[in-house]
Amino acid sequence: MPTTGTTTATTTPAPPARPVTRQILVFSAVGVVNTGTYYGSYLLLLTRLPYFAAHLLGFLISMTGSFFLNARFTYRTRPTWRKFLLFPLTNATNFTLTTAGLYLIVHVTHSDDRLAPLLASGAAIPVTFLVSRMIMQPKPARNAARPTPAPPPAHSTTSQPS
Repeated sequence: MPTTGTTTATTTPAPPARPVTRQILVFSAVGVVNTGTYYGSYLLLLTRLPYFAAHLLGFLISMTGSFFLNARFTYRTRPTWRKFLLFPLTNATNFTLTTAGLYLIVHVTHSDDRLAPLLASGAAIPVTFLVSRMIMQPKPARNAARPTPAPPPAHSTTSQPS
């Protein structure tokens, strides 16, 4: 039997994670899978190809997987040919930095070519996220976001008494 004047404490659920925060976390998880795909492909291809060819093919394989995983899980968007064809732009900086880093690590520091790709990949991740977000979730056009103003009120043609 309820008593008058008493209140019960209710717990409110925590607010959902902000979309960008969730996207960064999922993008990072996809990045771990993508890195594993790249590295596994690289090592497998390295048994038959020179390291640079193994790097290039491993990168293409992992980029394709990354597109579909990011479309589905990170950005929750339908993959389209347009996005698929633009998606390599997200990896242009990543590819340039990892390739230059790979070359420097292998040829300049004479480090192990099996570990070099892992060392070279970290710096490009934030830029890759930003470019990927612009392609996968483009902002609506500025004019489309603005509501159409209401027409001005019609003026009466009858005169009012003074």
